[in-house]
Amino acid sequence: MPKDGTDMSAWAVVACDQFTSEAEYWEKLKEYVGGRPSALELILPEIYLSQRGAEEKVAAAMRRYLKDGVFKKTEKGLILTVRSTPYVGRRIGLVGAVDLEEYDYSPNSSALIRATEATIEERIPPRMKIRKNAPAEFSHIMLLYDDASRSLNEKLYERRAEFEKIYDFDLNMDGGHVEGYFIRDCEGILSAFAQLGSAAGDFLFAAGDGNHSLATAKEHWNELKKDLSEEKRKTHPARYCLAEIVNLYDDGIYFEPIYRYVSGVDKAAFADRIFRTDGNFILYDGKALKGKKNAKGLPESIAEVDAAVKEYIAAHGGKVDYVHGLEHLKSLVESNSDSIGILFDALEKKDLFSWVAKNGSLPRKTFSMGEGVEKRYYLEGKLITDGDI
Repeated sequence: MPKDGTDMSAWAVVACDQFTSEAEYWEKLKEYVGGRPSALELILPEIYLSQRGAEEKVAAAMRRYLKDGVFKKTEKGLILTVRSTPYVGRRIGLVGAVDLEEYDYSPNSSALIRATEATIEERIPPRMKIRKNAPAEFSHIMLLYDDASRSLNEKLYERRAEFEKIYDFDLNMDGGHVEGYFIRDCEGILSAFAQLGSAAGDFLFAAGDGNHSLATAKEHWNELKKDLSEEKRKTHPARYCLAEIVNLYDDGIYFEPIYRYVSGVDKAAFADRIFRTDGNFILYDGKALKGKKNAKGLPESIAEVDAAVKEYIAAHGGKVDYVHGLEHLKSLVESNSDSIGILFDALEKKDLFSWVAKNGSLPRKTFSMGEGVEKRYYLEGKLITDGDI
């Protein structure tokens, strides 16, 4: 955590994988932060992922912050978070570190922690460059658990007055508000989660947000542990990854579709290729919405359409990006004459765990948990090295 007295509204920034087509968002955020300490210096927004030397810059900023005493060290414990956004009144989370030995992102995993979407392995190396050089991590990962009875986070929320409040502030860039409560006595909570996992057939957590960040942490740990003794492997900081744990049935969790924004294409030719698939979808060309409906399920539709998009771009050029919100998609398409939007329905959240348990990972970018400004903001950090920084 940043030390007491830090301007938290400047410190916390939204997940790096948001607003990837909107450089103006990140420029406005940079202007707002100014010279104040901020997690913006400690992450790399994906819009800048291709910039040369970016990973060294992030690592250097982390070391500078550590050296200059920007952080304060906390005891071992958990943080109960209470988040409001422009769209939901409350979302309850629990921030802690999960064991990467219990996580597997392979499509047909039977691990305790599983991916919800197909992992694109070529997306891991650029993130590995950042993590390998970094002495610490700051996480936007959100893990979901399946608890229709609302017996864990919700009960902790009812007891929040018993815990020390460690932050309470408005988030920048219309992100809403967040409060944090530090929990020192965690044994009962950990036991309750262990029981929940056992009852669910050893499938406890599904990665809701930050799939590729979690996969990168796993690959970094797999590489690092090769040179460690068995004893060192048990306690090395990189074995554990920060995440916020949220109940799938929390009132603040809702699933939004993720739309495809395809630019640099011939609209008519591209639309013709997509309409030759068997998926359920709607195209927006800047003037009208035209769709196709059949009995095919949502995951299968997304997989087929995405394959057609990839095939078209490989043959004719173009670029695909993933955006949230119909109005946002429309504005992008309407402002670029060589672009087109692809819309899908939203996944029912009650179907998530059963689908992943039965079929494995969903196609990439099948769903989003809310709008871009509702994503987790970087707040807490954790060392991932036990050596010199």
